Amino acid sequence: MKTKREELLRVFKHNKGILRFSAMLKSGFHRLEIKSLVESGEIEKIGRGIYRLKNAPSFSNPDLVTVALKAPNSVICLVSALYYHKATDEIPRKVDVAILRRPWANKIEYPPVQYFRFSEKAWKAGIETHMIDGHPVKIYSLAKTIADCFKYRNKIGLNIARDALKTAVGEKKVKPTEIMRYAEICRVDKIIRPYLEALL
Repeated sequence: MKTKREELLRVFKHNKGILRFSAMLKSGFHRLEIKSLVESGEIEKIGRGIYRLKNAPSFSNPDLVTVALKAPNSVICLVSALYYHKATDEIPRKVDVAILRRPWANKIEYPPVQYFRFSEKAWKAGIETHMIDGHPVKIYSLAKTIADCFKYRNKIGLNIARDALKTAVGEKKVKPTEIMRYAEICRVDKIIRPYLEALL
């Protein structure tokens, strides 16, 4: 019969080596058992309420997984979403995260995060859930991300938005009608239209 310690380690392995503290408690494990594994060095705390198996394989996209676990109501957006969709050569310096226009947001010390507050309509539109290393991560679709990039062009740079639009339509075969649908939601349809027409 497996000990509680062995069972907890098995649960970690089943969850690709990472677990929230609340999930461990819900699974019937005691705080002392968790503390014992931390003290023995078998698991490590990687953020507020998040633990990782010490010898777990590295994530292919660790920052996105960590942010998704730490801020489950957030959505990966802008340059970080472009980079995930392979629609930019720009390497994100921070993880761009969309949140609703409310005063409170999960404080994340690591990885570095840049918050962008969206209206409810813009925040809800175009969310996709991608499984990254066994964990669900909410990321905007490429079409929605293009619209967002034009909306926030003064913060991320018009050249990034323009180049991403060209890549999305030319290489990724994103339909212009889909981009324009999100452009209307983000109220940038008049800004995007001339760039889109130049590509067609």
